Amino acid sequence: MRVTPVDGSAVRYDPGRLDVRIGLASERGPRPDNQDFALAYLGTRESRASEGIIAAIADGVSGTSGGRVAAELAVRGFIDGFLAQKPTLSVPQAATAALTAIADWIESQGRADGALAQMATTFTALVLRGRRAYGIHIGDSRLYRLSHGQLTQMTTDHHLNPRVLSRAIGIEGGSRADYCDEPAAPGDRFLLTSDGVHGVLSAGRIAQILRLREAPDETAQSLVAAALAAGGRDNASALIVDVLEVPAANRADLAAGIGTLPIGPLPGEGETVDQYRLDAILSDGPMSRLFRATDRTNGRTVVLKFPDPDLSRAPLMRAAFLREAWITTRLRGPWLGQAPEPDPARQTQLYSVMAYHPGETLEHRLSRKPRIGLEEGLAIALSLAKATASLHRSGIIHRDIKPSNVMLQPDGIVRLIDFGLARVPGIEEDEANDPAGVPGSPSYMAPELFSGLSRGDAETDVYGLGVTLYRMFSGGAFPYGENKSFSPPRQSQPTPLIRHRPDLPAWLDATILRAASLSRDDRFPDPIDLVLALETGESFRPVRVQRSLYDRNPLLFWKGVSAVLALIVLLLLVVRL
Repeated sequence: MRVTPVDGSAVRYDPGRLDVRIGLASERGPRPDNQDFALAYLGTRESRASEGIIAAIADGVSGTSGGRVAAELAVRGFIDGFLAQKPTLSVPQAATAALTAIADWIESQGRADGALAQMATTFTALVLRGRRAYGIHIGDSRLYRLSHGQLTQMTTDHHLNPRVLSRAIGIEGGSRADYCDEPAAPGDRFLLTSDGVHGVLSAGRIAQILRLREAPDETAQSLVAAALAAGGRDNASALIVDVLEVPAANRADLAAGIGTLPIGPLPGEGETVDQYRLDAILSDGPMSRLFRATDRTNGRTVVLKFPDPDLSRAPLMRAAFLREAWITTRLRGPWLGQAPEPDPARQTQLYSVMAYHPGETLEHRLSRKPRIGLEEGLAIALSLAKATASLHRSGIIHRDIKPSNVMLQPDGIVRLIDFGLARVPGIEEDEANDPAGVPGSPSYMAPELFSGLSRGDAETDVYGLGVTLYRMFSGGAFPYGENKSFSPPRQSQPTPLIRHRPDLPAWLDATILRAASLSRDDRFPDPIDLVLALETGESFRPVRVQRSLYDRNPLLFWKGVSAVLALIVLLLLVVRL
């Protein structure tokens, strides 16, 4: 048998594109020749978005003259024909056009060439395009999907009886295909087999081999070897497609999914929603309730966020959840909170699922002693500034940077979390889509957000960073005082950081106050500039600063003032006498 070889190594593309690994094995077994044929088309970086990935397998019908020829013609012809269709056609439309053409060709060749008389073949294909997996099927070759450890057969055999096919390419009128499609997700493992494998191995045995998660070429070899060892008397072929990455969801994908889900009543601890057990309430705010939860399908710990069911805010909450879900699918970086994508078929009401990051928030850390020192604080500050810069490189503005949205993990990793108020410049939305009106928390909002001169940009995030770092090093104080109303800060000048922390260097004070400046022109224009300032600030060496007696020792200062006043009073009494 001549099977087009497929490289078993990973095919890497830019983040957010399809990333797969392929494995193939085929053996003739006790038969004199191999009438199976399998092929995978991976495309190029430039073509991947429109063409997708195609994997196909065909099993030439035994007892006909040209089964092997029909199998190869079907697979090669389908791939060429599918790629030749207009990109505006759906996958089923393009597949139907390609299959009709190749079926007509095979039938005509069978009639014209006596050596190929009545040649026919089964056919099964997998097309990965965007975030979906499409199955195309004729005959009794099969397509399986292993997802979260569960094996599903996506195709149904076309049999008149166990030994006679009701459909096959080459049988007149038998080229009508079945179609199916499901969401594709990282970790999915697809398997295409000829009946020499699944006709011998049970579904349980196939699932057992797939769950070992060996390299796909090794898994394919194991399946074929197991089928032949179990007494298989036919050609045995297996084609594995492992999905490593899928493109980020677009807004249309999400709008068609969570955008139509109902907002249910707020659940409580101990309840189960869509197989998520709600273990503990993490926060309970005016617009949402967060739970630490356990996914009962795989035992993973996650965070679930439910919107407030106030119907008057339903459109705003739906828009905010849609925006947050769309943003979190695009997050890449070690300092950003991650969000696993739930199965749309499983979700029955509006909520978002986020990865659970153990640890404590920076806000909670500020409530306990000892105070954060210079070395620990600089490590947190650098991670947080880099997280913000990474977010901006993805075209996303956070708009709500504050200590309660900074997670400190036990392993030292710092993560910026909660993207419920984030903004994507270029995808403009009405300000009414912000459920809180003015976006952000007042004490961390730059003046231009209150005045409406900005809806959120790099400079406003830098301001939020500055206030957050000031609070971290000061032990909880605000540079302009705490602001509980949506209005600009009352103080026009910040309180120097060294007033709260005389042990910190002056360059750090100047750096943080520049980030938290009320004037946009005086702030760092980009978080990466703040990173550079923190990394190069006097090589992190404390600077000796000449400070007033009042700053160094207020008690001694007032004792001195009192002594001088007493001396003046005494002198006045002497003069009067």
